[in-house]
Amino acid sequence: QVQLVESGGGSVQAGGSLRLSCAASAYFYRSHCMGWFRQAPGKEREGVATISSDGRTSYADSVKGRFTLSGDNAKNTLFLQMNSLKPEDTAMYYCAAGSIGYSYCRTRRVTDFDYWGQGTQVTVSS
Repeated sequence: QVQLVESGGGSVQAGGSLRLSCAASAYFYRSHCMGWFRQAPGKEREGVATISSDGRTSYADSVKGRFTLSGDNAKNTLFLQMNSLKPEDTAMYYCAAGSIGYSYCRTRRVTDFDYWGQGTQVTVSS
C-alpha cells in the first residue's frame, strides 16, 4: 500500500518560511529516491528537490539556497524547509517516490516517480 502523506502547507507572506513533511512507509523512505514536486495552476508539475536512497540531494535552480531537504530516519519522514518564500512558489506540493538510482533521481523528472502523495497547498502572498 502506497504511503506518502504530506503536511505542513499553508499561507504565508513573501519572505516567510514553511516546513513541509512527508511521512513515508519504510519501504519507500529507505530504498527509493524521494522528492518534492509542485504544480501551480495552469502549469506543469515540476521537480523541486530530490534525495537519493544514499542521501544525495538535487535542487531546482529556482529554489537553491532557499529550500533544504532533511529527514528523520527514525520516523521515515522527509522534510522540505522553505525559506525566503516568493509568490512564485505558490503551488500544490507533492511528495513522491521512485525506484531509481541517483543518476535519474537528480534529474527530478516527474515521469520517473511512480508513487505520489495527495499534496499540500502552499500559498505565498506579496
